[in-house]
Amino acid sequence: MVAAAGLAVDVAVHARLADQYDAVKATVSEGTLFRAEAAAASLAVLLVLLWRHRIGDAFAWLVAIAGLAALLLYRYVDVGAHGPLPNMYEPIWSTDKTTAAWAQTAAAGALTPLLLWSRLRRHTPA
Repeated sequence: MVAAAGLAVDVAVHARLADQYDAVKATVSEGTLFRAEAAAASLAVLLVLLWRHRIGDAFAWLVAIAGLAALLLYRYVDVGAHGPLPNMYEPIWSTDKTTAAWAQTAAAGALTPLLLWSRLRRHTPA
C-alpha cells in the first residue's frame, strides 16, 4: 500500500504540473515528459495493487527510481538539452518537487524488500 500511495502522489504531482512545463521544449516538451511519468506511475499503481507479481513490482520500482533519479539529476546538475530532451535544470526545491521526491523514495523503499524477498524465495530450496 505504501508503494501504491507513493506512486499515486507521483502521478498527481506530475499530471498537475505538466501544463506548466509545456513551454520548456526541444523536440519533446518537459510537460510531455511529465505526462509520460504520470502515465508510467499510473500503470505501476495498477500493477502493484492488482497484479501481485515480481514483474509488476520491478516495473513500479523502476518507475519510482527513474523518476527520483531524474528529479535529483536536474535539481543538482545543469545537463543542458540533449537530443530531443529539453534543458530541465531547475536548481530549487519547490513543495511539489519535495513531495514527488519523498513519494518516489517511499515507493522505491517499499518495493525494494518485496523484490529482494521474491528473489530470495525463488532461490531457496524447498
